[in-house]
Amino acid sequence: MIGTFLIASLLGGGVFVQWRAGIREAAALDRWPAVGAFVEVDGVPIHYVQRGSGPDVVLLHGASGNLRDFTFDLVDKLAQDYRVTVFDRPGLGYSGRREMYRGAFNTKAETPQDQAALLAAAAAQLGVHRPVVVGHSFGGAVAMAWGLDHDAAALVTLGGAIMPWPGDLDFQYRLLGHAFGGALVAPLVTAFLDPMGTRDAVAGIFAPQDMPDGYLAHVGPGLSLQRPVIRANGRQVYHLRPALTDMSARYPTLDLPVELLHGTADKTVGFDIHAVAAAKLLPDVQLTALPDVGHMPQHARPGAVIEAIHRAATRAGLR
Repeated sequence: MIGTFLIASLLGGGVFVQWRAGIREAAALDRWPAVGAFVEVDGVPIHYVQRGSGPDVVLLHGASGNLRDFTFDLVDKLAQDYRVTVFDRPGLGYSGRREMYRGAFNTKAETPQDQAALLAAAAAQLGVHRPVVVGHSFGGAVAMAWGLDHDAAALVTLGGAIMPWPGDLDFQYRLLGHAFGGALVAPLVTAFLDPMGTRDAVAGIFAPQDMPDGYLAHVGPGLSLQRPVIRANGRQVYHLRPALTDMSARYPTLDLPVELLHGTADKTVGFDIHAVAAAKLLPDVQLTALPDVGHMPQHARPGAVIEAIHRAATRAGLR
């Protein structure tokens, strides 16, 4: 009798959590709608924004993010000199996923190589040719995969997670990357975490710099708190290190200009572990250390980012 009551209570609570999560997701989509257009690759919708004219630049956002990070102000600055295409990575923002990666208890994840293949195909449909591919954080891994296997003129990483790291992942990613852990936790996060209540957590990513005024309301934290997005992001990060082990072995073969920008105060993606280590492997690389800058150089030092993109385009013969 007690066991039956307990099971019924858990099931009832689960139904309530899923119902509340659905309400919160609908509110987030209404508050932060798609700001661009869509292109379809093998049945997968890919959300993008494209502005400006000139040589092509592609921007790829980091973990848990979406393209709004770049539309906050960097896209408009770059569009004065380039045709800029910024994507929501697969499973994040408004971009979809291939069928093989869906399902509540599925632990498969799009590797950087998978994401690069999908987004490079989307870029080709949009007429993008020999782009400078720019990736922030996890997006840096996707940029490197793009340069290894697809059409690109040069690469730029911003606090890029581009090398395998020592030690274990944070507990949250080990939990969310697990079939049952992710399935149980993601609905609770969606149902009960106020998107605008994430200010302190987001501000911590910018530290030691301040988060720009209006950034949180613009970037749409509610988009990151959707159940499928939480699961997709958790799985992708969980599977990142083995992918980087494979990729980094190929870095010495990369015959493209590469610009690595990295804050020396980055506590999210370590400067020495990623940028310094990768620079030792890449044959045509320029490493720019940004003293006392954290994990968001595109906001803390946008001028340095634009200069790096200019250098990459010049080195590739695009300017």
